Amino acid sequence: MTTLTQAVRSSSTGASGKRAARLRSDSRRAPSTYYWMVWPAVIAFAAFHTLPVVVGIFFSFTNYAGYGAWNFVGLSNYLNLFKDDRVLQAYGFSFLFAIVATILTNAFSLAIALGLNAKIRARNFFRGVYFVPYILAILVIGYVFQFFFSNSLPKILAGIPVFRDNILTNETWAWTAIVALAVWQACAFAIIIYLSGLQTIPAELYEASSLDGASPWRQFRSITFPLIGAFFTINVVLSLKGFLQVFDPIVALTNGGPGTSTESVTLLIFRGGFSGGEFAYQTANAVIFFIVITVVSLFQFRVLQRREADF
Repeated sequence: MTTLTQAVRSSSTGASGKRAARLRSDSRRAPSTYYWMVWPAVIAFAAFHTLPVVVGIFFSFTNYAGYGAWNFVGLSNYLNLFKDDRVLQAYGFSFLFAIVATILTNAFSLAIALGLNAKIRARNFFRGVYFVPYILAILVIGYVFQFFFSNSLPKILAGIPVFRDNILTNETWAWTAIVALAVWQACAFAIIIYLSGLQTIPAELYEASSLDGASPWRQFRSITFPLIGAFFTINVVLSLKGFLQVFDPIVALTNGGPGTSTESVTLLIFRGGFSGGEFAYQTANAVIFFIVITVVSLFQFRVLQRREADF
């Protein structure tokens, strides 16, 4: 019996050892499989994103025009940006546009999301309808809006001086047409984000507050808005970042005009860098713009997340 028991134990120990060895072998193979899956994406990202960024930063310290010879100029490009009135105007326009568009987008989106989250007829149909602008090509829709602002609106609102003529040719008000187009399309995605947040709120909270006599506004202020604070943060950060980089709506409606009154930073970088012979100069502008957007986004996260904690 003793010999049989020892044999069984030895067999069991051997089987356990083989199983452990097999597991160790599988664990060693798993990372290699993981790396074979990840490395192609890493290499592609480095080749088509990181390397061009590094090359662009390198040329921002030169006088390269996009062709021909070049020489190092140090920080001259960066210093000249702060003295360039056209660059400063582009930054001023971009921030004004982004702030106004962000406020309007989140105000309209939250109001519409509240309506679409209520118990209404054909709710799913209306949700689909409000998402349509997001899947449409912005340039195509931009040209439709251009026809509307330049032809239809002057006839419909002929009695109002601002709209009597083509608003897109008005240096003072042309930017509002771009805001209208950008907000109209951006609301679609923001509505989906807010709807996702609203659906995470338990209905029992509203029922309990109703029994306590809370008004709809009180419910929104004390229950709804605090509980969708994280979704509000996401929408505000993404909206401001996206609107600061506005390009397509401007190209479709005004192409930066009249003059340079609606020229954004991204449009200025594109024009000067690719067709204006200012490749290095506008690359330096792009580097500064990247830093600005990063700082603004981090500041937003810090402030808005602190506000979430206060709630």
